[in-house]
Amino acid sequence: MTFETLRLDIDGVDTVIKAIGQGPAVVALHGAATIEGHEWARHLANRFRVYLPFHPGFGESGPAPHICGMQDLIVHNLRLVAALWLDRPHLVGHSMGGWMAAEMAVVAGDRFARLVRKAPAGLNHPDHRGADPRSVDPQDLPQYFAHHAEIAAQYFPGGALAPPLEQFVAAREREGNALGQIMKAHGMGHPNLRRWLSRIPNETLLLWGDKDRIAPASQAEVWAKEIPNARIHIVPGVGHFAMQEDSDCVTTIGDFLAG
Repeated sequence: MTFETLRLDIDGVDTVIKAIGQGPAVVALHGAATIEGHEWARHLANRFRVYLPFHPGFGESGPAPHICGMQDLIVHNLRLVAALWLDRPHLVGHSMGGWMAAEMAVVAGDRFARLVRKAPAGLNHPDHRGADPRSVDPQDLPQYFAHHAEIAAQYFPGGALAPPLEQFVAAREREGNALGQIMKAHGMGHPNLRRWLSRIPNETLLLWGDKDRIAPASQAEVWAKEIPNARIHIVPGVGHFAMQEDSDCVTTIGDFLAG
C-alpha cells in the first residue's frame, strides 16, 4: 500500500496531504518538525483512511507568512477538514500536533469523532517540564527523542532513513522559521489552555511513553484531570518517538478509534 499525495489551496496556502488506507477517516497532525516522517500510519491503513497534512511551512506544504499564532493553524486545519469533505473524522495529534488537536476540539469538538493525543505539547505545567530540543546539542538529540536512541538516530544525518545533510539542514531551518511564527503569540502553548479543556466533548486517549524526555509522562494526569472523557495509556520503555519505537502504540490507537 502506497501513500497518495493530495494538494489543496487553503486560503492561499499550498497545502500537501499524504493519505493512505481505506475505512473511517483519521486526520493525523505532526509535531514541531517532520523528522520522523509518517511511515507509522501504514499500521493504521488496513482499518482507516489516514490523512497526514503538512502544516504550512513544514514538509511539502508552502509557506504562510500571515501565521502569528496557533489560532491561525486551528482555522487552517478546520478549513482543511472541510475542503476534504470529511464528516466527523477521528483526530490524532503528536506533540505540537497534540496541542493543536486539543484546541481544535475545544472550539469544534462536535466536528470530530474520537481524539488521540500522543505526548501533547501546550500546557507547560511548571511541575512537569521537559527538555527543550532547541537547547540540546544536535548530536544528543536522538537520545532525547527516543529511549532507544538508535531508533531516532535513523532520521538524523548519517542515519539510514535521513536525507542528505544539506537537505536535512535546509528543512530544519525552514520548519524552525514556521515554528517561530506559531510560537510568536504565546510560545509553545497558551496560558489559558488548561481552562479550556473541559469544553472537549470527545472520547480522548492520552498516549505516552514512560521514558519521554521532551514531554514527561507525568503530564498525562494533568491533561486527564481537565478533559471530561479522557483515558491514559502509558507505554513502558519508549520515549517521545513512541510510535517509531513500538508499533504496538499504533495498534493501541487503532483499537481505541475503532471503539
